[in-house]
Amino acid sequence: MTTNHGPMPFSTPRLDALPLRVAHADEMAAVLSDPALHTFTGGAPLDVDALRARYARQSAGSPDPAERWWNWVLAVRDDDCLAGYVQATVNVGEARAEIAWVIGSGRQGRGYAKEAAVGLVAHLLDGGAVRTVVAHIHPDHAASAAVAAAAGLVRTDEWEDGEVRWRLDAR
Repeated sequence: MTTNHGPMPFSTPRLDALPLRVAHADEMAAVLSDPALHTFTGGAPLDVDALRARYARQSAGSPDPAERWWNWVLAVRDDDCLAGYVQATVNVGEARAEIAWVIGSGRQGRGYAKEAAVGLVAHLLDGGAVRTVVAHIHPDHAASAAVAAAAGLVRTDEWEDGEVRWRLDAR
């Protein structure tokens, strides 16, 4: 469950999704340092100071009262280290969440993205405040498409900024 004041933590079998804090920037800068993580999304890795500034903005929340920015870092329980993050931008009036996930290159290939996305979707749909979940995925990013499908999202014919929209409508 989440609140209007910020995201609540949630867990999956191997991961703890912890609400984002500025203090996470030090470890996350290393987790997200591989330029290959930006192959499909563009941009480049941020240094610690830039990541701190981004996390401060994200933690403060959206300036739009109809929108919630919920961000979590993903802690691998057995290793006590961060592996990546998940996020949701929630449009309160539409009961819709746009989600994304990133796992650092050093932790990829272990199923963390799938586990985190499945857990995030379940967490968002729990309680009924969110009824629609959307993700935008580059058409050549097969791994992210597989994660979206595992989380119950279905590819649509809709495009936004060169990415395919994937969608799940809760019944």
